[in-house]
Amino acid sequence: MNPPPTATSEIRPQRPDPTERPALLPRLLDGIRAEGATTLSEHLALHGPLPVGAGRRREQREHAAMLVEEVERAGLTGRGGASFPTAIKLRAVAGARGRAIVIANAVEAEPASRKDRTLLEALPHLVLDGGVIAAEAVGADELIVCAGEASVSGLGAIERAIAERARRGDGPHAPKLTLASVPAHYVAGQEGAVVNYLAGGPAKPTFTPPMLFEHGLRRRPTLVDNAETLAHVALIARHGAAWFRQLGTSSQPGSTLVTLSGPVAHPGVYEIEIGASLSSLIAAAGGATAPVRAALLGGYAGAWITGERLGGVALSNEHLAPHGATLGAGIVLLLSDAACPVAETARVARWMAGQSVRQCGPCIHGLDGIAGAVETFAAGAADARTVQRVERLASLTARRGACSHPDGAVSMTLSALEVFAAEFADHARHGPCEACARPNELPLPARPVSDEPARRAAGRT
Repeated sequence: MNPPPTATSEIRPQRPDPTERPALLPRLLDGIRAEGATTLSEHLALHGPLPVGAGRRREQREHAAMLVEEVERAGLTGRGGASFPTAIKLRAVAGARGRAIVIANAVEAEPASRKDRTLLEALPHLVLDGGVIAAEAVGADELIVCAGEASVSGLGAIERAIAERARRGDGPHAPKLTLASVPAHYVAGQEGAVVNYLAGGPAKPTFTPPMLFEHGLRRRPTLVDNAETLAHVALIARHGAAWFRQLGTSSQPGSTLVTLSGPVAHPGVYEIEIGASLSSLIAAAGGATAPVRAALLGGYAGAWITGERLGGVALSNEHLAPHGATLGAGIVLLLSDAACPVAETARVARWMAGQSVRQCGPCIHGLDGIAGAVETFAAGAADARTVQRVERLASLTARRGACSHPDGAVSMTLSALEVFAAEFADHARHGPCEACARPNELPLPARPVSDEPARRAAGRT
């Protein structure tokens, strides 16, 4: 393995425990470079040609149906956070009336996530392959890759990859490939917001119905899939469902990308087998550099788990469910014992309130009220009724908007109040602690999201 860099993040394409079935990983991150994106020739040398249908229209339809069936047998679920079965989305769009459109969603506005940007920057042809396969499966004639406007290097890599394919020529049945940049605020990556923005409106989530698979962009059936999800589709199309299921659990097969940050030697993007232990992921990152107080799973819409319980945590939804958590979009945030969880929660709750697009009353007023109540704890101004105030506001806010943003913000806040109950009670009695003045550990953009590359070196085992 290459020596670890001094930068704060890096890509480490390896399994947390390389002694167990080492030949099966990396998958998505196989062939990754230390710098720059793989070229089309490098991509094809590693993965071979894309298995797309050819011949008469009937043969193409049969091949498309076979692709959907293979994805269904693989048990692939979405890697954007909702874990929805990918085959169900494909089949719904394929069965809708009209010519479909496929959108590869790599907006990734969650501040703690780098996985989709990593794929765009380093392995753009794998994402494009998945989009092309999905387009064939649903009968689409257009593939639009969407990335956050701050991801200059990711946008550039995809643009160059599209140009490479145009020079080579993808055949008469290939979909039209285009690229779009989307604003980088938190809810802009929600699929309704992406479609609304591409249609000329603001990047705001839309109310349903109509459903996107029936009436999406330009009133056409629209498939919106996460960039990592499509990258898995590209590999399943080449290697099959049985190969995909060699890793993972029965209910959540395969591998996944995880963005690990916090007090570890080498934070960054890792590819893991679903169901791998959190402790093995931390070990693969060079180990903890400070005692870990707790971990936030799933990002700022996720849930906290206390440090003393982390040793038995496995990274799959079925194993995380008893802790009230999910793997979500593959985000693992570790909080050191030196940080103040009350100050960190107050800061994130206020930021989440500020990410409302101000179109739903519960989100506008509820998240602001929740953030204000949590801030009273950090300021030492809370009393015995403050927790009840947060809980009441949470009940009035969750599940009442056009998108899941208020639900996620509520989940994270309530989880913090439960896991850090002693710390919140101490702040209510005694005011701010010494750790409140420490530098913040949980990542938040202080200004428009930086485009600093997600990695400085790559290691292989």
